[in-house]
Amino acid sequence: MISNPLERIKELAEPLVSQSDMFLVDVEIKQQEMPVVWVLVDSENGGVNLDECTKLNKELSFLVESEEIFEKSYRLNVSSPGLSRPLTDKRQYAKNRGRTARIKFKKDGSYEKAEGILKEVSDDLVKIEQNKGNEVSIRFEDLVETKIVPKI
Repeated sequence: MISNPLERIKELAEPLVSQSDMFLVDVEIKQQEMPVVWVLVDSENGGVNLDECTKLNKELSFLVESEEIFEKSYRLNVSSPGLSRPLTDKRQYAKNRGRTARIKFKKDGSYEKAEGILKEVSDDLVKIEQNKGNEVSIRFEDLVETKIVPKI
């Protein structure tokens, strides 16, 4: 068994994901009686479809099994992160421009919250427009958590 299965799965998944129009968001392993591996992928141009997830699942399963990463059986799930998960990659911010976001960030040693429309995304910061037209600029290094607010 490999000493750090999480890192090894990330290493195996990254080149597979980058062959398509997707990027790797995260890999998680839920240790249960049978390990459950979650590989979360996203796309800069639109969404991630079931066919892409299925193809990636098959290719990655083959690599994980050939390297004998787990001693016993495991379950592999490939999915998009969904709206309930926070944004973790800068590419996700650009993709969600125009949508309402709830952001927690650091400011002057404390935590602040802001909610509004993601208006601008650059290499260094995001700008959101709040209800009354006020714009808030937040540096990426100060972001703690950003979630997209689903439309009701």
